[in-house]
Amino acid sequence: MISIQGLKVEFGSQVLFENINYVINKRDKVALVGKNGAGKSTMLKIIAGEQQPTSGVVARQADITIGYLPQQMRLKDEHTVKQEAALAFEHLQQMDAAIERMNNELAERTDYDSDSYQELIERVAQKTELRSLMQGDHIEAEIEKTLMGLGFERSDFDRPTSEFSGGWRMRIELAKLLLRRPDVLLLDEPTNHLDIESIQWLEAFLKNRNGALLLVSHDRAFIDNVTNRTIEISLGKIYDYKVSYSQFVELRKERVEQQMRAYENQQKLIHDTEDFIEKFRYKATKAVQVQSRIKMLDKLERIEVDEVDRSRMRLKFPPAPRSGDYPVIAEDLRKDYGNLNVFDGVTFTIKRGEKVAFVGKNGAGKSTLVKCIMGEIPFDGKLQIGHNVKIGYFAQNQAQLLDESLTVYETIDYVAVGDIRTRINDILGAFMFGGKNADKKVKVLSGGEKSRLAMIRLLLQPVNLLILDEPTNHLDMPSKDVLKEAIQAFDGTVIVVSHDRDFLNGIVNKVYEFGDHRVREHLGGIYDFLQKKRLDSLQQLEASSHPATASAAEPEPAASQGKMDYQRQKERERRIRQAEKKVKTLETQIANLEQQLSDIEQQLSTATSENLDIYYTHSKISRELEEVMAKWELACEELEKTKQ
Repeated sequence: MISIQGLKVEFGSQVLFENINYVINKRDKVALVGKNGAGKSTMLKIIAGEQQPTSGVVARQADITIGYLPQQMRLKDEHTVKQEAALAFEHLQQMDAAIERMNNELAERTDYDSDSYQELIERVAQKTELRSLMQGDHIEAEIEKTLMGLGFERSDFDRPTSEFSGGWRMRIELAKLLLRRPDVLLLDEPTNHLDIESIQWLEAFLKNRNGALLLVSHDRAFIDNVTNRTIEISLGKIYDYKVSYSQFVELRKERVEQQMRAYENQQKLIHDTEDFIEKFRYKATKAVQVQSRIKMLDKLERIEVDEVDRSRMRLKFPPAPRSGDYPVIAEDLRKDYGNLNVFDGVTFTIKRGEKVAFVGKNGAGKSTLVKCIMGEIPFDGKLQIGHNVKIGYFAQNQAQLLDESLTVYETIDYVAVGDIRTRINDILGAFMFGGKNADKKVKVLSGGEKSRLAMIRLLLQPVNLLILDEPTNHLDMPSKDVLKEAIQAFDGTVIVVSHDRDFLNGIVNKVYEFGDHRVREHLGGIYDFLQKKRLDSLQQLEASSHPATASAAEPEPAASQGKMDYQRQKERERRIRQAEKKVKTLETQIANLEQQLSDIEQQLSTATSENLDIYYTHSKISRELEEVMAKWELACEELEKTKQ
């Protein structure tokens, strides 16, 4: 669908990448990875046609559509949420208008036998056929389904977009993009503004959609579940793997080890050659050999080793001063903003040494409760901070508290104590402030860079209660690994507000779920919580399908509970088998229809203008294939739900 040939991009004297060649095929779901600054976002902009390369070609197949979601975009606030999402279908309105104009022209003309009249009939037929494939009759349902999947409530649909934060407006732009159903989807960090439930919905949507996908994300679990191919940009080159991200990580280790061995061998050769040149430079009898070796060194293509994976580096928080047994106790907490109730009746206790997650939809009160704990806002109820609790707090506005007159190095040097001061450069490098970046003034840093610097500073301060509000939004995967290992080794208490499942996995042992003005406690890790949520949803679905029975039923006796669980499991397995059979049947139909289309397209290459039946057959089978594909998508979604 898209072919990249000989691509080169340079900014001034710096070459970002060059001689890049690869092809994006129809069913490819590609994770584009590499360290920050490697050129991932630039690559997406070039493929989208929003930026021109220094040289090279991006060849796009005729008539394909490309949808692009950048990290930052200008948002307009002229409509309600639903009206803005409906703009995704503007092209259908334009197509309807074009069809109507052509039909009016047909009705007015009388030159029925002319070539131009016949051509007009064919154009009307083609446009009408194309329009019927776009499911325009289901626009309303598609809009509502997509908006709700991305976390909007029905009550939000008629609210002006101006009432929503930038993160929620980005969700509207994402909804518009998904509703357009482009042939190629380019997404740059789409999960940055989503909560866990919305990320899971988007994950399922992308797994089941047809068409190509090129994805940039630092969410390891997300890209691992969605993509089937990984392209890494490193040192101006690309490495293309036809595997998922997890498999790529293992293969990359092997590649770097091989590069390192080759690099070390070459360095020994260079060292030995330079020694020979220096030793015999002024001996006439060795002049020919010396010149030969000098030329050899000049022509030698130097081996570069890919960026070192700094996630292996270990960082530790300073030992936590001992606090009381219960750092945080909340009883009957309530918070209102005017007439809006955020949460009510919140009661929980966090014990010393516990690591807990606050999760839930955006706007459900996670950050609000953190601000209550920090004493930043008033609330009703009782909130007690334990004896000798020293809080280390990372919030989204933490970057604003940095001294902008200092350099990056000075900012960290002022808070580092003990032997950690000898490793400041290593620490800065792990968080992408290596080399000259350490000498930058804080005032010239981007918002993301300031957030990373604030995170490093927090890593070095002696505290016993860490409160981290979305700490990973501006970190790449190696830096997230460094932070994750530091939190796992931390001997104090931790509260993490995050939507990053992979980051939370292995850190937290309790989850507090925010929603419906309540906070519910779940024991176990993040995946235990997510599994329980799926089971709860399934049970609610089953109960709602038999409301009369559910309301009349008495609690099950303990002795019969095991039998009921067994019967439910057997019923679930039966439904899974049925769903799998349906998917397989539809896949067989799709393969047959695709083969028929392929055969017809071979005939079309030799068809004459009189042989019109073949065009109608092609159109009919294409339409049938689209219908079967739509059924297959629904069947796959049903199978996923059944397995949950």
